Amino acid sequence: MTDWNAYRADMQKNVKTLAKLTPNTLSGLQTLETPLPESKHLAPKTRELIALAVAVTTRCDGCIAVHSAAAKKVGASKEEIAEALGVAVALNAGAALVYSSRVMAAFESVED
Repeated sequence: MTDWNAYRADMQKNVKTLAKLTPNTLSGLQTLETPLPESKHLAPKTRELIALAVAVTTRCDGCIAVHSAAAKKVGASKEEIAEALGVAVALNAGAALVYSSRVMAAFESVED
């Protein structure tokens, strides 16, 4: 199993190295991640639950490491996280079904 605390620390160290080499990349990401003044409708816990679900659907271990710690910090429970992850699982399955229909259409469009 992954040592998530060690992974998070190592990732943060590597990101700092990258930030020194390409500072605009990190500042651009920080701009996207900083809650904007108009972000007044979602509570921090809700934002972290969404972040975890998206982290699963995008298969981002770094996102999982960072946002699981953030979710715990803002008071998310295991049950709330499990429910958010259930949504991620359902969406991935649904997306697979939709893209399966695209395969069928692509196959049918092939001329013999």
